[in-house]
Amino acid sequence: MKQQALTGSIISDPKVLKMAPILLFVKIADARSGQLINCLVHKHGLNFLYQATLGSQIAVYGHYNQRKQFVIDKFMINTQLSA
Repeated sequence: MKQQALTGSIISDPKVLKMAPILLFVKIADARSGQLINCLVHKHGLNFLYQATLGSQIAVYGHYNQRKQFVIDKFMINTQLSA
């Protein structure tokens, strides 16, 4: 399992795939290559669901699974307050 970091923006609202334990699906546009990345969120899923909004800038750390989905282990969402 090769861990890597990605940055980009959220292009779809998070969808709940499973409630117990919580599993979320979200699409992210990579800032470097512009490609769409299918992501799964398991750790801290409720925090992600609360913070994530469409168009938010995000930095994620995780790995790809066998189905070429990026499994997020850690994330940071840039929530800037407008003046």
